[in-house]
Amino acid sequence: MASQTTESQNDTTPYVPLIINGKEERAASSFDVISPYTNEPCWSTASASPEDAIRAVEAADAAFPAWSQTKPTVRRDLLLKAADILESRLEECAGYMRTEMGADVGASQFFVVPLAIRMLREVAGRITSICGSVPVVEEEGQSAIVYKEAMGVILGIVPWNAPYVFGIRSAACALAAGNTTILKSSELTPRCYWAIGRAFEDAGLPAGCLNVVSCRPQDAAAVFNAMVEHPAVRKVNFTGSTAVGRKIAAVCGQNLKPCLMELGGKNSSIVCADANLETAVKGVLAGSFLNSGQICMATDRIIVHSSIAPAFTDALKKGLIAAADSKSLPPTLVNAASKARVEGLISEAVSSGANKIQGSYDQTNSGVRMAPVILEGAKEDMRVWQEESFASLAACMVVDSDEEAIRIANSSGYGLSASVFTEDLRKGLAMAKKIQSGAVHINSMSIHDEPVLPHGGVKNSGWGRFNAAEGLSEFLVTKSVTWMD
Repeated sequence: MASQTTESQNDTTPYVPLIINGKEERAASSFDVISPYTNEPCWSTASASPEDAIRAVEAADAAFPAWSQTKPTVRRDLLLKAADILESRLEECAGYMRTEMGADVGASQFFVVPLAIRMLREVAGRITSICGSVPVVEEEGQSAIVYKEAMGVILGIVPWNAPYVFGIRSAACALAAGNTTILKSSELTPRCYWAIGRAFEDAGLPAGCLNVVSCRPQDAAAVFNAMVEHPAVRKVNFTGSTAVGRKIAAVCGQNLKPCLMELGGKNSSIVCADANLETAVKGVLAGSFLNSGQICMATDRIIVHSSIAPAFTDALKKGLIAAADSKSLPPTLVNAASKARVEGLISEAVSSGANKIQGSYDQTNSGVRMAPVILEGAKEDMRVWQEESFASLAACMVVDSDEEAIRIANSSGYGLSASVFTEDLRKGLAMAKKIQSGAVHINSMSIHDEPVLPHGGVKNSGWGRFNAAEGLSEFLVTKSVTWMD
């Protein structure tokens, strides 16, 4: 979490600068990043002004002509070098993530940062495959060619919860396609995004191709508006909450700027009557609690067939007891405000008839740690069932048929990810076709993001796709050219 200051910083205080036109800069004002572990400032961060943001756009615009004409193999090799640099700094980068947002070692060092490095290498490998086509047109004596070209300056707005993944897929896809870009980082994890920018700079990326700006929360709207209104910005990609996504999409629409939106999720795991209990429990617990549940694909809703519900609940209890008996500390949420919001969801649900599957919920635990909670007896009108929790919290509902499970899963306004647990693959595939979601995972957790799979949602979870060929296409424009032979 961030607090504001405009005073000059002590020389001993770590400082996270802006990166504009290949140079690290201090700004006229700054803010402190508060570590959830200590509730104390971990470093001070430059807070960009709208004028700083415009300079970043102008730097990217000036760098675009040369970068867009750089040969694909040169771009490929540079991105691969950046991946090697990030890998050499893996522990350092994971440490920044733990300090800024309270992630544990498993999520930061063995999941988020390695996944980001794999994504960078994968998109680098796709650069040489970018090509157009030569369709046969109707008129005799006429020919045509279709080009795939870079768009220009791309603005990426990225969140705090998996910073390296979001920063890489935003910046690397834009750069791979020949665009230049600006990353507007989250105020909660600015040093993680600075680390990405630093890796590209050290790999030899020309000045201005990747700029990284951060700002205080109260300045975010003015900084964003200054950039999106600049004629050089040709597209915006945003990863974050649906509420903020609506505002960004509205501004993009007013300025006729296309936007790629990867928004929130309220993700369901359906446990069918024929599910393997061990597989289902393992998938549900991992999907609910990885990275403290602070992942847009995390399992919020567990929909269980009535014939297997008692056995499934018993198995869940054993899993929760095993987790509670371990020597690990409870998961850390990003800040106290997040914990208070989640506590409110739980309290409301309990007062309306839900109860914790194992033990009792204790609100006396201070700080931002919160033991994993799974509620049973959830009802469709409960906020815990309708709102994205973004915490180590999930709720269970029992149904009598697969059709009812699909209906309830689709009743959410979101549609990012889902999972189905069944030993009948034909049935699983049939259910996947009926579930309104950008992804459905059969017999594995709802959290699944890898370089070769397109990633994005439907309905209130946004539109467009990151990753794979579809993700690279998002950052290219199609041009048709005809001529008379």
